[in-house]
Amino acid sequence: MSLDAAHTPLRLHWWKAQPNFGDALSPLILSHVSGRRVVHASVDEADVFALGSLLQIVRRNFDTPRDGGKPVIWGSGLLRPPGGRGFLKNVEVALLRGPVTAALLGIETDVFGDPGLLVNAVLPSDAPRSDKIGIVPHHTLADDPELLELAASDSAYVLIDPRDPAEQVCAAIASCAHVFASSLHGLITADAYGVANTWVAPEGQGRLKFHDYAASLGRSMRAPIALGDIANAPKPDAAPIYQDGIDACRAALVETFPAALCARQGAA
Repeated sequence: MSLDAAHTPLRLHWWKAQPNFGDALSPLILSHVSGRRVVHASVDEADVFALGSLLQIVRRNFDTPRDGGKPVIWGSGLLRPPGGRGFLKNVEVALLRGPVTAALLGIETDVFGDPGLLVNAVLPSDAPRSDKIGIVPHHTLADDPELLELAASDSAYVLIDPRDPAEQVCAAIASCAHVFASSLHGLITADAYGVANTWVAPEGQGRLKFHDYAASLGRSMRAPIALGDIANAPKPDAAPIYQDGIDACRAALVETFPAALCARQGAA
Protein backbone atom coordinates (compact mmCIF):
# COMPACT_ATOMS: atom_id res chain seq x y z
CA MET A 1 0.00 0.00 0.00
CA SER A 2 1.30 3.46 -0.84
CA LEU A 3 0.39 5.01 2.50
CA ASP A 4 1.41 3.82 5.92
CA ALA A 5 -1.29 1.29 6.78
CA ALA A 6 -0.98 2.04 10.48
CA HIS A 7 -2.37 5.54 9.85
CA THR A 8 -4.80 4.72 7.05
CA PRO A 9 -8.24 3.23 7.80
CA LEU A 10 -8.97 -0.11 6.21
CA ARG A 11 -11.85 0.34 3.79
CA LEU A 12 -14.21 -2.59 4.24
CA HIS A 13 -17.53 -3.19 2.55
CA TRP A 14 -20.20 -4.96 4.57
CA TRP A 15 -23.97 -5.09 4.19
CA LYS A 16 -25.64 -2.59 6.50
CA ALA A 17 -29.03 -1.88 4.95
CA GLN A 18 -30.65 -3.39 8.06
CA PRO A 19 -29.26 -4.18 11.52
CA ASN A 20 -27.83 -7.69 11.49
CA PHE A 21 -25.15 -8.92 13.87
CA GLY A 22 -23.49 -11.23 11.34
CA ASP A 23 -22.68 -8.34 9.05
CA ALA A 24 -21.74 -6.12 11.99
CA LEU A 25 -19.09 -8.65 13.01
CA SER A 26 -17.10 -7.92 9.87
CA PRO A 27 -15.51 -4.61 10.96
CA LEU A 28 -14.82 -5.97 14.46
CA ILE A 29 -12.99 -9.00 13.11
CA LEU A 30 -11.13 -7.09 10.39
CA SER A 31 -9.91 -4.51 12.89
CA HIS A 32 -8.67 -7.30 15.16
CA VAL A 33 -6.85 -9.16 12.39
CA SER A 34 -5.37 -6.13 10.63
CA GLY A 35 -4.56 -3.98 13.66
CA ARG A 36 -6.15 -1.04 11.87
CA ARG A 37 -9.18 1.16 12.22
CA VAL A 38 -11.91 -0.02 9.87
CA VAL A 39 -14.37 2.19 8.01
CA HIS A 40 -17.34 1.26 5.87
CA ALA A 41 -16.73 1.73 2.16
CA SER A 42 -18.85 1.51 -0.94
CA VAL A 43 -18.39 -1.54 -3.14
CA ASP A 44 -16.33 0.46 -5.62
CA GLU A 45 -13.98 1.88 -2.98
CA ALA A 46 -13.42 -1.13 -0.69
CA ASP A 47 -9.97 -2.52 0.03
CA VAL A 48 -11.44 -5.83 1.17
CA PHE A 49 -14.61 -7.93 1.26
CA ALA A 50 -14.92 -10.40 4.14
CA LEU A 51 -17.91 -11.79 6.07
CA GLY A 52 -21.02 -12.50 4.09
CA SER A 53 -22.29 -13.73 0.76
CA LEU A 54 -20.90 -10.71 -1.04
CA LEU A 55 -19.51 -12.21 -4.22
CA GLN A 56 -22.65 -11.55 -6.27
CA ILE A 57 -22.13 -7.86 -5.51
CA VAL A 58 -18.44 -8.10 -6.33
CA ARG A 59 -19.16 -9.82 -9.65
CA ARG A 60 -21.56 -7.07 -10.72
CA ASN A 61 -19.08 -4.32 -9.91
CA PHE A 62 -15.72 -5.71 -11.01
CA ASP A 63 -16.26 -7.04 -14.51
CA THR A 64 -13.88 -4.24 -15.46
CA PRO A 65 -10.76 -3.29 -13.48
CA ARG A 66 -10.84 -0.24 -11.26
CA ASP A 67 -8.21 2.39 -10.69
CA GLY A 68 -6.33 2.01 -7.43
CA GLY A 69 -5.64 -1.72 -7.31
CA LYS A 70 -7.54 -4.92 -6.79
CA PRO A 71 -9.77 -5.43 -3.74
CA VAL A 72 -9.11 -8.50 -1.59
CA ILE A 73 -11.63 -11.30 -1.09
CA TRP A 74 -11.07 -12.88 2.34
CA GLY A 75 -13.64 -15.41 3.50
CA SER A 76 -16.58 -14.23 1.38
CA GLY A 77 -18.94 -16.59 -0.41
CA LEU A 78 -21.74 -16.90 -2.94
CA LEU A 79 -25.50 -17.06 -2.49
CA ARG A 80 -26.07 -18.69 -5.88
CA PRO A 81 -24.12 -19.48 -9.06
CA PRO A 82 -22.33 -16.28 -10.05
CA GLY A 83 -23.42 -15.98 -13.67
CA GLY A 84 -19.90 -15.21 -14.81
CA ARG A 85 -16.28 -15.41 -13.68
CA GLY A 86 -14.75 -12.52 -15.56
CA PHE A 87 -14.54 -10.43 -12.40
CA LEU A 88 -11.96 -12.77 -10.87
CA LYS A 89 -9.11 -11.21 -12.86
CA ASN A 90 -9.94 -7.87 -11.25
CA VAL A 91 -9.86 -9.00 -7.60
CA GLU A 92 -7.34 -10.75 -5.35
CA VAL A 93 -8.78 -13.93 -3.86
CA ALA A 94 -6.98 -14.60 -0.58
CA LEU A 95 -9.53 -17.07 0.80
CA LEU A 96 -13.08 -18.21 0.08
CA ARG A 97 -15.74 -19.21 2.59
CA GLY A 98 -16.12 -22.77 1.37
CA PRO A 99 -15.68 -25.38 -1.36
CA VAL A 100 -19.11 -24.81 -2.93
CA THR A 101 -18.17 -21.22 -3.67
CA ALA A 102 -14.76 -22.35 -4.93
CA ALA A 103 -16.29 -24.93 -7.28
CA LEU A 104 -18.78 -22.43 -8.70
CA LEU A 105 -15.93 -20.01 -9.38
CA GLY A 106 -13.66 -22.68 -10.85
CA ILE A 107 -10.98 -22.06 -8.22
CA GLU A 108 -8.92 -25.06 -7.08
CA THR A 109 -8.02 -24.80 -3.40
CA ASP A 110 -8.25 -26.91 -0.28
CA VAL A 111 -8.24 -24.12 2.31
CA PHE A 112 -11.34 -22.21 3.33
CA GLY A 113 -12.79 -20.23 6.19
CA ASP A 114 -15.55 -17.90 7.27
CA PRO A 115 -14.03 -15.02 9.28
CA GLY A 116 -16.87 -15.34 11.79
CA LEU A 117 -15.00 -18.31 13.27
CA LEU A 118 -12.53 -15.82 14.76
CA VAL A 119 -15.17 -14.00 16.81
CA ASN A 120 -14.26 -15.80 20.04
CA ALA A 121 -10.81 -14.18 19.85
CA VAL A 122 -12.29 -10.75 19.18
CA LEU A 123 -15.07 -10.97 21.78
CA PRO A 124 -13.86 -13.54 24.33
CA SER A 125 -16.48 -14.85 26.70
CA ASP A 126 -15.75 -16.21 30.16
CA ALA A 127 -19.39 -16.19 31.26
CA PRO A 128 -20.58 -19.50 32.70
CA ARG A 129 -22.54 -21.72 30.33
CA SER A 130 -26.23 -21.82 31.23
CA ASP A 131 -28.82 -24.48 30.48
CA LYS A 132 -30.71 -22.13 28.14
CA ILE A 133 -31.65 -23.09 24.60
CA GLY A 134 -30.95 -20.21 22.24
CA ILE A 135 -32.98 -19.52 19.11
CA VAL A 136 -31.32 -17.23 16.55
CA PRO A 137 -33.57 -16.43 13.57
CA HIS A 138 -32.58 -14.87 10.30
CA HIS A 139 -33.00 -11.12 10.73
CA THR A 140 -36.00 -11.11 8.37
CA LEU A 141 -37.82 -13.59 10.63
CA ALA A 142 -37.10 -12.01 14.01
CA ASP A 143 -40.73 -10.90 14.45
CA ASP A 144 -42.33 -14.05 13.05
CA PRO A 145 -45.45 -14.90 15.14
CA GLU A 146 -44.68 -18.64 15.14
CA LEU A 147 -41.18 -17.93 16.41
CA LEU A 148 -42.40 -15.61 19.15
CA GLU A 149 -44.99 -18.17 20.24
CA LEU A 150 -42.36 -20.91 20.41
CA ALA A 151 -39.95 -18.75 22.42
CA ALA A 152 -42.71 -17.94 24.93
CA SER A 153 -43.79 -21.57 25.28
CA ASP A 154 -40.90 -22.71 27.50
CA SER A 155 -38.75 -20.80 29.97
CA ALA A 156 -35.72 -22.78 28.76
CA TYR A 157 -35.81 -20.91 25.45
CA VAL A 158 -34.10 -17.58 24.93
CA LEU A 159 -34.85 -15.69 21.75
CA ILE A 160 -31.67 -14.02 20.51
CA ASP A 161 -32.49 -11.12 18.21
CA PRO A 162 -29.89 -10.84 15.41
CA ARG A 163 -30.73 -7.14 15.08
CA ASP A 164 -29.22 -6.44 18.49
CA PRO A 165 -25.60 -5.23 18.79
CA ALA A 166 -23.07 -7.88 17.79
CA GLU A 167 -21.43 -7.93 21.22
CA GLN A 168 -24.79 -8.62 22.88
CA VAL A 169 -25.76 -11.35 20.43
CA CYS A 170 -22.40 -13.12 20.73
CA ALA A 171 -22.49 -13.05 24.53
CA ALA A 172 -25.99 -14.55 24.50
CA ILE A 173 -24.99 -17.32 22.09
CA ALA A 174 -21.83 -18.12 24.06
CA SER A 175 -23.85 -18.62 27.26
CA CYS A 176 -26.28 -21.17 25.81
CA ALA A 177 -26.22 -24.93 26.17
CA HIS A 178 -27.55 -25.38 22.63
CA VAL A 179 -28.49 -23.03 19.80
CA PHE A 180 -31.06 -23.42 17.03
CA ALA A 181 -30.42 -20.98 14.19
CA SER A 182 -31.75 -20.07 10.77
CA SER A 183 -29.09 -17.35 10.74
CA LEU A 184 -25.87 -18.62 9.18
CA HIS A 185 -23.76 -16.52 11.51
CA GLY A 186 -25.85 -17.75 14.40
CA LEU A 187 -24.49 -21.23 13.61
CA ILE A 188 -20.97 -19.95 12.93
CA THR A 189 -20.86 -17.96 16.16
CA ALA A 190 -22.05 -20.99 18.12
CA ASP A 191 -19.30 -23.06 16.50
CA ALA A 192 -16.75 -20.38 17.37
CA TYR A 193 -17.68 -20.54 21.07
CA GLY A 194 -17.98 -24.34 21.14
CA VAL A 195 -21.76 -24.31 21.61
CA ALA A 196 -23.69 -27.23 20.11
CA ASN A 197 -26.10 -26.04 17.44
CA THR A 198 -28.77 -27.10 14.97
CA TRP A 199 -29.68 -25.66 11.59
CA VAL A 200 -33.27 -24.41 11.32
CA ALA A 201 -34.93 -24.00 7.92
CA PRO A 202 -34.18 -20.52 6.57
CA GLU A 203 -37.64 -19.72 5.23
CA GLY A 204 -37.38 -17.63 2.09
CA GLN A 205 -33.58 -17.86 2.08
CA GLY A 206 -31.24 -19.90 -0.09
CA ARG A 207 -29.37 -22.87 1.34
CA LEU A 208 -26.17 -22.72 -0.68
CA LYS A 209 -24.34 -20.57 1.87
CA PHE A 210 -25.12 -23.06 4.66
CA HIS A 211 -23.79 -26.02 2.67
CA ASP A 212 -20.76 -23.97 1.65
CA TYR A 213 -19.90 -23.22 5.28
CA ALA A 214 -20.56 -26.77 6.48
CA ALA A 215 -18.35 -28.25 3.77
CA SER A 216 -15.52 -25.88 4.70
CA LEU A 217 -15.03 -27.62 8.03
CA GLY A 218 -16.32 -31.12 7.33
CA ARG A 219 -19.59 -30.64 9.14
CA SER A 220 -22.53 -32.88 8.25
CA MET A 221 -25.45 -30.52 7.66
CA ARG A 222 -27.65 -32.17 5.06
CA ALA A 223 -31.02 -30.60 5.79
CA PRO A 224 -32.46 -28.15 8.32
CA ILE A 225 -35.25 -28.85 10.75
CA ALA A 226 -38.50 -26.89 10.67
CA LEU A 227 -39.14 -24.20 13.26
CA GLY A 228 -42.10 -26.19 14.54
CA ASP A 229 -39.88 -29.20 15.22
CA ILE A 230 -37.53 -27.44 17.66
CA ALA A 231 -39.55 -28.44 20.72
CA ASN A 232 -39.06 -32.15 20.05
CA ALA A 233 -35.59 -31.99 18.51
CA PRO A 234 -32.51 -33.39 20.27
CA LYS A 235 -30.60 -30.74 22.19
CA PRO A 236 -27.13 -32.14 22.85
CA ASP A 237 -24.75 -29.89 24.74
CA ALA A 238 -21.45 -31.50 23.72
CA ALA A 239 -18.81 -29.49 21.87
CA PRO A 240 -18.77 -29.86 18.06
CA ILE A 241 -17.30 -33.14 16.82
CA TYR A 242 -15.82 -31.25 13.84
CA GLN A 243 -13.51 -29.12 16.00
CA ASP A 244 -10.52 -30.11 13.85
CA GLY A 245 -12.28 -28.55 10.88
CA ILE A 246 -12.96 -25.35 12.83
CA ASP A 247 -9.29 -25.18 13.83
CA ALA A 248 -8.16 -25.72 10.23
CA CYS A 249 -10.39 -22.91 9.00
CA ARG A 250 -9.13 -20.58 11.71
CA ALA A 251 -5.54 -21.35 10.75
CA ALA A 252 -6.33 -20.69 7.09
CA LEU A 253 -7.93 -17.35 7.95
CA VAL A 254 -4.87 -16.19 9.86
CA GLU A 255 -2.38 -17.49 7.31
CA THR A 256 -4.10 -16.02 4.25
CA PHE A 257 -4.87 -12.53 5.54
CA PRO A 258 -2.72 -10.29 3.33
CA ALA A 259 0.21 -8.66 5.11
CA ALA A 260 -0.33 -5.59 2.92
CA LEU A 261 -3.60 -4.93 4.75
CA CYS A 262 -2.01 -5.04 8.20
CA ALA A 263 -0.63 -2.16 10.23
CA ARG A 264 3.11 -1.99 9.70
CA GLN A 265 5.33 -3.36 12.42
CA GLY A 266 6.85 -0.64 14.54
CA ALA A 267 4.52 2.07 13.28
CA ALA A 268 3.78 4.80 15.79
